[in-house]
Amino acid sequence: MKAELPEVVAVADVDAWTDEVDVLVVGCGVSGGSAAVAAASDGAKVLVLERAAVAGGTSSMAGGHFYLGGGTAVQKATGHDDSAEEMEKYLLAVSRDPEPEKIHAYSHGSVEHFDWLESLGFEFERSYYPEKAVIQPETQGLMYTGNEKVWPFCEQAVPAPRGHKVPVKGDLGGAGMVVDLLVKRLAELGTEIRYETGARNLVVDELGSVVGVKWKRLQETGFIKAKSVVIAAGGFVMNETMVAEFVPQMAEKPYTLGSTYDDGLGIRLGASVGAALKHMDQPFVTAPVYPPSILLTGLAVNKDGNRFVNEDSYHSRTSAFVMEQPDAIAYLIVDEAHLERPEFPLAPLIDGWETVAEMEAALGIPTGNLEKSLNRYNENAARGEDPDFNKRPEWLAPQDSGPWGAFDLSLGKAMYAGFTMGGVATSVDGEVLTEAGEVVPGLYAAGAGAANIAQDGKGYASGTQLGEGSFFGRRAGRHAAAR
Repeated sequence: MKAELPEVVAVADVDAWTDEVDVLVVGCGVSGGSAAVAAASDGAKVLVLERAAVAGGTSSMAGGHFYLGGGTAVQKATGHDDSAEEMEKYLLAVSRDPEPEKIHAYSHGSVEHFDWLESLGFEFERSYYPEKAVIQPETQGLMYTGNEKVWPFCEQAVPAPRGHKVPVKGDLGGAGMVVDLLVKRLAELGTEIRYETGARNLVVDELGSVVGVKWKRLQETGFIKAKSVVIAAGGFVMNETMVAEFVPQMAEKPYTLGSTYDDGLGIRLGASVGAALKHMDQPFVTAPVYPPSILLTGLAVNKDGNRFVNEDSYHSRTSAFVMEQPDAIAYLIVDEAHLERPEFPLAPLIDGWETVAEMEAALGIPTGNLEKSLNRYNENAARGEDPDFNKRPEWLAPQDSGPWGAFDLSLGKAMYAGFTMGGVATSVDGEVLTEAGEVVPGLYAAGAGAANIAQDGKGYASGTQLGEGSFFGRRAGRHAAAR
C-alpha cells in the first residue's frame, strides 16, 4: 500500500493505560454500534471511540435500505415467498469472488437479524413498492433493490424483494434512526461512547496479538488496554492516495458518497499488523437512469453503437458495464413513445433527432452501426424476445416511433457517484486475517472497511452495506466479547 501505515506500538513502550476494557470498538456507525451493543449485551465491558462529534458516520447518510430475506415479517405480510436457501443461491450467483461461509451465515441468519433490528425500537412498514426505482418514494417497507429479476440471476435463484427500508420518524429517516437507536441502547447498557476521540495506532504484545490502541483527542493522547479491538471506521473514498492506487476511476469525475472520516484509517490500522486486503479495486459507481422506469425499455449502446448490457439491470450493474466500454462512453436511446424526463436527471438528455442517421452523426457513432443495433433490437422486442442480452419481456418494447432521444451515460457527463468496497479480510466472525489466512489475535473488523459479501458494483444490491455491516458487526461483537 502506498498510503502511509500507522506505526505499531509495542506493549513494552506503553507506560500507562488510561482505560482497561474487554472490547474496544473504533467507530460508531451502524456496524460499530451493532458490534458494541452485541458485545455489551453479552456482558463485556465495552468502550466506543468515535472521531466525529456525533455518532453515525457514513451510515447516517444512507437511504435506509437493509438487504434482508429468507422470510422476514415484511416479506410474509406482503405475500412474497422467500427462503434462506434461495437468498443464498442469489448472493452466491452475483458475487465476483464469493465467500460461501459468510453468505450462508448471512442468508440463514437474516430473519433473526431482521427481528433484532426491530427490537431496537422500530418497525419496517408491512408494505411493498412494486415499481423499479432507486428507493421507495414514500414509506413502503419493501422493494426489489438488486438484480434478482435480471437474467441470468433470475434463472439461478427464485427472485424475491429484499430491500427493507427503514421508516421516517420525525426528523430522522433511513439509517440515521437506526444509529440513534443503537446509541440509545448503548446508554441503557451503560456503555460509553467517547466522541471526538480517534484511534491512531494499534498496540501489540510480544506474540503479535492486538492488546489495545493509542488514542488522540485534540492535543491529548493516551493508551487503552483491550482484550479485543473491533475496527468499524468506514471505507477509504476520501483518501486521495488510496483512491489513486486502488480505484483510479473514482479519482476525478464521480462524486464521492462518504463522510469526512472515510479516509481508510481502519484499513490502514489493519494493514499495519499484517491484515490481508480484499476487493480493494472494486468501487460502487452509479448514475441511475430510472425512475421513470419506462426508460428501461430503451437500449444502451456504446460509442460504436453496440449494446453491452441488459438495460433492466439494477442501476449500479448497468453503470459498471458503462465503465468497461471504450472511453466509458455510452448512451440510452429511447423513442418518443417511451421517453419521459426524470424528475432528477442524473444522466442528461442530449437532444432529440427526427432520424436515426441524424442521431448517429450527432453522437459520433460510426455510420450504420446504431441503425443496425436499433433494428435488431426492435425486431426481437416486437416478438417479446432479447436473444442478445435476455432483457426480461416486461421491459421490452420496440423503439420505432421517432423522433428519438439520447441520454448521456458517459463518465464525466452523467452525474456518477460512488464509494469504495474493499477492506481487510475477515473470518465469518469478523476476525481479521493475514494473507496466509491466519487470525490476527485480538483484532476484528466490520462494515465498509471489512471485506464481506458486497464486492463489486455488478453484484451489489442496495441495503447490502447496512445489512451486512450490522449483521457481521454483531458477530464480531459477540466473538470479541467471548474472548
